[in-house]
Amino acid sequence: MSTLGQLLRRAADHPDSGLRFLDRRERANFVSWQEIHYRALGVAGRLESAGIAAGDRVAMIFPTGEAFFYGFFGILACGAVPVPLYPPVRLGRLQEYHLRTAGLISASGARLVLADPRVRRILGETIERARPALGCRTLDDLPTAPPRDEIATDRAEDLALVQFSSGTTVDPKPVALSHRAIRAQTEALNSFWPEGHHTGVSWLPLYHDMGLIGCVFPALERPATLTLLPPEAFVVRPVLWLRAISRYRATISPAPNFAYGLCLEKITDEEMDGVDLSCWQVALNGAEAVAPSVLRAFRERFARWGFQGTALTPVYGLSEAALAVTFSPLDQPFSSTTFDRDHLAQEGRAEAADAGLELPSLGRPLPGFELRILPVTAQDPATRAVPDGEIGKLWVRGPSLMSGYLGRPEATARALVDGWLDTGDLGFVRDGELYLTGRAKDLIVLRGRNYAPEEIEQSLQDLPGLRTGCAIAVGWLPEGQEREILALLVETAREATKEEIEGLPQRCSERVLGATGLKADRVVILEPGTLPRTTSGKLRRQEALQRYLADELTAPNPVTGLSMIGALARSSVAYARSRVSRPRAAEGGKG
Repeated sequence: MSTLGQLLRRAADHPDSGLRFLDRRERANFVSWQEIHYRALGVAGRLESAGIAAGDRVAMIFPTGEAFFYGFFGILACGAVPVPLYPPVRLGRLQEYHLRTAGLISASGARLVLADPRVRRILGETIERARPALGCRTLDDLPTAPPRDEIATDRAEDLALVQFSSGTTVDPKPVALSHRAIRAQTEALNSFWPEGHHTGVSWLPLYHDMGLIGCVFPALERPATLTLLPPEAFVVRPVLWLRAISRYRATISPAPNFAYGLCLEKITDEEMDGVDLSCWQVALNGAEAVAPSVLRAFRERFARWGFQGTALTPVYGLSEAALAVTFSPLDQPFSSTTFDRDHLAQEGRAEAADAGLELPSLGRPLPGFELRILPVTAQDPATRAVPDGEIGKLWVRGPSLMSGYLGRPEATARALVDGWLDTGDLGFVRDGELYLTGRAKDLIVLRGRNYAPEEIEQSLQDLPGLRTGCAIAVGWLPEGQEREILALLVETAREATKEEIEGLPQRCSERVLGATGLKADRVVILEPGTLPRTTSGKLRRQEALQRYLADELTAPNPVTGLSMIGALARSSVAYARSRVSRPRAAEGGKG
């Protein structure tokens, strides 16, 4: 089985395919796989001169752009292992970013951090905390050296990538993925697309598995051309995504559920002038809970511009499986089922009813994958599976599972048992199709019954004044009290009026009561950007609850010119301190 480096070498024989980068003004810059291969060999030689050896981990902090790929494949070309990390996009929470990112660098065991020049200027405090042996450098900072003649030869079982888990309920863990696992996932994805020539468009972050493994690697294997937009450009102006699909006749483009909602909220009819979405065959929806109501609204709204509802494809996956596990059928409308909440809560079973929680089908396992739904308390995958339609904990087995959590044998032993992965997700299988009800650690217990927070949060969609996808339901038992508390933590929309904000607590309470029969004890109104998120943008419910109870759930600091000058000054001082404390023998070249 070929490694990622060997795939790049093969793709270099097709100079007409590669990556197309779009900026906010929709200006395109094409870079062929051939050019990436050539530049990667140059970076590899300079990394070796800097002291990087085969098997070393190298952290990467880059925005979307060609430099990311020169660095990524350059690291692979000298036999080292890339560790993509997220850049500091929430500038109002820089101190939190420094703490978290330093933890990720340390957890990966990275000897060197490569960074974009603009990003590097602000990373001083991160580097001072993490203390990688070779410090932090840009590609231009690496020592001058001749390029490697060829990409290092790796074995299929060698470590190819360290991808951090999303960390919705616990701190992110370093997922060790081999070349074999990534190739198996890539081949499964490419075998699933309809017959014919395919091109893709993605705005997904490159440090996230859906963006890198789900978009870049399948294009590399074909090889094909993939169009990339910066994530921040999509968030500010979502129509850029749809315009790129139309302009380059993309057939495949994935996104999390919030992206489809953002398009509904922010895109005007005028912006869609001249757009034709009839080419879009596969609109994957994954990485977070899928809301059928959002997909229906998206299908109806954009049908007039040629969008085919059959393109909507809910999927399920996770970092520990190198991405996808199940896919909904292509060329068929997505399906969902509604369940009786009372029965769901009392018996732990899913029975059809006329009203209740609507759950989308996430489809059937990809080729080579298997699913098992076991009792929630089961620790052994050999345990007897629960009956069809009954809720339990999801275990999966397949060809692209991780080797384990890097440097964490105990966590690996808990998650991987006899070739099966304990996903930590709750759900059930009916007629061979997977339905998820939530995360086991996020369950809310009220009056002796279990409720999935997604069920409560789903009822708050489209409320005037509420920021799309920014509502959390949490429950806890206060010390000394006899009953649990249900709280709704919701962010206001940036454009919300004073009247909308003032009426938001009552409207939230009414929505939840009408949809679930539950009375919210507290509705906490928060400023935009207050709720903590994972590196991939998912809301962290347990951390939000902990911060709220500690009276530490606060809005980001305002970003001003003066605050940025201060951040850059602190970064420079931190770099100076880290250079003084780093052993000179480890510095190797320009630092």
